[in-house]
Order: sequence, then C-alpha cells, then structure tokens
Amino acid sequence: MAIRVAHVGTGNVGRPALAELITNPQFDLTGLCVSSPEKVGKDAGALCGVALDDEVVTGVTAVSDLDAVLATGPECVVYCAMGDTRLPDAMADVMRILAAGVNVVGSSPGLLQYPWGVMPDKYINRVEDAARQGNSSIFISGVDPGFANDLIPLALAGTCRRIEQVRCMEIHDYAGYDGAEVMRYMGFGRPLDEIPMLLQPGVLSIAWGTAIRQLAAGLGIEVDEIAESYQREPAPEDFDIAVGHVAKGTLAVLQFEIRGMVGGHPAIVIEHITRLRPDLRPDLPQPASGDGSYRVEITGEPSYAVDIVPGSRKGDHNHAAIAGAAGRVVNAIPAVIAAPPGIRTTLDLPFITGKGLYAPTGLVAS
Repeated sequence: MAIRVAHVGTGNVGRPALAELITNPQFDLTGLCVSSPEKVGKDAGALCGVALDDEVVTGVTAVSDLDAVLATGPECVVYCAMGDTRLPDAMADVMRILAAGVNVVGSSPGLLQYPWGVMPDKYINRVEDAARQGNSSIFISGVDPGFANDLIPLALAGTCRRIEQVRCMEIHDYAGYDGAEVMRYMGFGRPLDEIPMLLQPGVLSIAWGTAIRQLAAGLGIEVDEIAESYQREPAPEDFDIAVGHVAKGTLAVLQFEIRGMVGGHPAIVIEHITRLRPDLRPDLPQPASGDGSYRVEITGEPSYAVDIVPGSRKGDHNHAAIAGAAGRVVNAIPAVIAAPPGIRTTLDLPFITGKGLYAPTGLVAS
C-alpha cells in the first residue's frame, strides 16, 4: 500500500521533492500547502514541472492552510518551506505537524539536522515533546549541510585506522542559482561594506554547527568550540547572473570556514568556496569537474580525497545538488515512519539506499 504523504513548500528543494512524491508509486500525495497566493488553487503537478500550467494531473490542489493539509490524513509531511529567514515560523509548523501525529522529513528547519549543542535545550525539548505527544518523528537533511558532510564522510571514516582531520568542502559557481533570497542572505551582489546575515558573528557556526556536531558525535569526539572565518572578493566589472545584475565592486566570491576545535586542533572543517564566475579567485580550490563539486578530505590512515560532482539532465550542478537534497529526504520517508518518536538523524536512522528507484533509460519519470 502506498504511503500517504503531504507536502509543504514549492521552492527550489520543494519542487523536485514534490515531483518525486507524484511520480513514485510508493507514495500517495494527499495534500499540498503553499505560501504564495498565486499558487493557491493550482494542481500539484503544475507547481513542480510534472505538468503544464492548468493541466490537472494529481487532483491535489494547493492550499495555504496547513491544518487543511493535515486533515487529509497523511502519515508523513515533506516540509520544504523556507526556514533560514523564518525560523520561528518553521519551528512552529513542524511542532504542529508532529503533535498532530504526523511524521516529518524535510529540508528545513536546518537546525534540526542535529540540534544538540547548537540550539538551546528548551527549544529541542519542545520539538521532542511534540513528537512524543503525536508518537511521531522528524528527520531534516539536505546536501550541505546534509549528506555531503555526514553520510559520505562518516562512511569513509568507518574504513580508517586513525583520523586526524575531516574536511568537507563545497566548491560551486552560483551564477546559475536562482534562489534570490538565499543569495541576498549570503550578500552576493551587495557592497562589501555591508555584512549580510550569513556573515553576522556566530551565524556560520549556527548554520553549519549541526554538521560539525553530528560528525563529532559520529567520530566519538567532543568539540571544545566552533571557530569561523571568511574572506570576500569584489566583482572586477559588471556582469549578470540568474538572479540579476552584479555591479563592479560588489560581492562576487565568498570563502568561509567553520572549524570544530578539539584540544586546539581543527578536527572537523567545513569550507565553502562560492564564486559567481569561474575565473574569479583562481588561487582558491577549484571544482573537480565543471562548475561545481563537493569534496571530502580525511587526513589519517588511510587518508582520502573524494570528489562528488553532481550532474543533471534538467539543469546545472546547482540544480543537481538541490535534486539530491530533495531525494535524500524523500527516500528517508519509510525509515522515518518506522523510527521511534523524536528528532532522528543520520546517526540513528538505518542506511537509506536507492531501493525501488532503478529505471532503465527511457522509462525515467519526468
């Protein structure tokens, strides 16, 4: 019997996640919640590219009322609404869903990937209490933070005799990325004398602290502190990207590090090199191939340097990475439904494989 699933949010991650819920026969889409008034009343298929606009393919029309979606009787909600800039609202949403007895997988709120040591205990306890009330569980993941800095490095670490450092890197050209809100949050295209939200003191450590803490827990080490640093580079001239115009002198390259310190040593490092043009700052690490890749480096015995180059028939490396984030949470649905109540993580869920996803060329759902 198909798993009854509802969906919240049709942004960059939400669209491919919704498409998978519609096209994968192991799921039965019961409801869809959106925040944009212009999306209300549209068929779910039209909002994720499965159908042309105004073509009904699912019979599920978008509403703006979360309670109405919960009333459709889902076993799980895929929550992909924006969480970075509306954290209190996102937290309230997932607690309401959990308390109603419905499991949650999703891409936000990102702090719930591994909140211990990052969020105050009182907020963690509220989520856990809602999950106990509803006998439900929640799993939040993505790509980075997400499987590029938990699933992959921990799998490699499990083959080592000794580990001195784990470094996870995202090396991407964001020129083709169309998430305008995220780009503003990072400060791209803005004057360098402005400090964007992401670079306010402590924000990097909170945003990627979940990944640092989860890796540390998987390695059995205690992080003493989390340090952060960044450097920026202005655009050498005017040029255009997917979200608009980048003026000369505004932010065009951002490099940052978040370091989990153990005994004064950077035991776990997450580094991002984000460019708006591939020729900028050639001295910084380059993608393994094309315009974007993820890299996991383990220094130890043995040492590893593993590059992951996302690709897609439907878009560039940015689209492929987002599709991977969606796949990570959607494929976790059966395991999360079967899990004990509470906040679940990569460390306590069973290994999630691609079971049931094989489709020969020509039979792949659009």
